[in-house]
Parts: sequence; C-alpha cells; structure tokens
Amino acid sequence: MKTLKKEDQVNITPDEAINLLKNGNQRFIQNLRFNRNLLQQVNETADGQYPFAAILSCIDSRTPAELIFDQGLGDIFSIRIAGNIVNEDIIGSLEFACKAAGSKLIVVLGHTNCGAIKGACDDAQLGYLTQLLDKIKPAISLEKSFKENRNGSNLDYVNEVARINIKISIQNIINKSSILKELIKEKSIKIVGGLYDVASGEVLFFDEE
Repeated sequence: MKTLKKEDQVNITPDEAINLLKNGNQRFIQNLRFNRNLLQQVNETADGQYPFAAILSCIDSRTPAELIFDQGLGDIFSIRIAGNIVNEDIIGSLEFACKAAGSKLIVVLGHTNCGAIKGACDDAQLGYLTQLLDKIKPAISLEKSFKENRNGSNLDYVNEVARINIKISIQNIINKSSILKELIKEKSIKIVGGLYDVASGEVLFFDEE
C-alpha cells in the first residue's frame, strides 16, 4: 500500500475520503488489513505528510483511529481527547489539518461504552477532568428519551448521550471556526460524525454535513 503523495491528496474528494475510511473499517472488522511496511512509510513521510482526513476521537485505548480505519503513517491526522469534546486548541488543529495541510474530511468519532460519557452522566468530580466533563453536559440535557436510569450504568442511555455529544461537537466546530465553515460551504471539505462500537469494531457514520 503506497504512502499518499501531494497529488493523491489534492485529487481525493471529500466523498472519496469517507469511502476510504469506510473501506478501511470493513477491512479492520474482517481482519483483512493491508500489509504495510511501516519502516518504509517512515522514510517516505520524513520530508512531508499529506493526510486525507482529520479524525477527532476519544483517548480510549480501544479506539486508535489508524487501526480502526486501517490507515498507515501519513494517511490521517489523529486528534484525541476524552469524550471527543471540542475546545479552541482542537479547532485550531483542525484548521491546520484542512486549511494548511489539505485534508478533505473531518470525522468526529465517538464510541460506545465511553468512560468520559459515563463520568459526565454520573457527575464525576476529579480535578481538571471535572471541567472537561462539563463540556459533555449539554448532550445530557438534550437527551430526552430516557426517563429513568439516567446514569453511567445504563449503557443504552450512555450510548445515546454519546451520539448527541458527537453532533454537538460537530456543530461547535462549524459555529466557532469561520475557516472550516467556509471550506464546508465551498464543498472543499466535509465534516461527519461516527460512532465506533467497541464490541464489534464497526463504525456507524452519521449524516454528512
């Protein structure tokens, strides 16, 4: 599998970028991953990188984007933070990825059985983690379907909050970044959400923006 060159990145459309990730995820869950020479890719990317997508995901040890989507060195930007929440530094990183470095797609990737979501649902208090979990609280407020057991032990509830949290993160990125909003308007890039199932390895993509 070849390392992406500048001309490859330029010619990839946002829709093609989505398909590259979908196809990679299918290889992952079927255990048909490409056989890559990673040391060769180290050498090939030493002078530059041309990732086709930027993925904002959780720090959960079960959710490394490169493995989930079967991508090699230099293929994607990977931004990881508990609960795949958004702050100014993350938005700046996404602006770099798309405006400066040429990526065609942003994916906000949450996952099932998320510890950060559980912590927010249970109102966990722990140092700086408390203020991070506060950024998930709007998703809890918007979740209206569960009337009982609205806590971290109810996985169906937790996963529904996770879905809402992904959509909120997407909207925050669009609302707070005029640069990315313009790129989306121009159809130069797309931003999509996805939920990774930690039990099956499959990513369910949401509606595209």
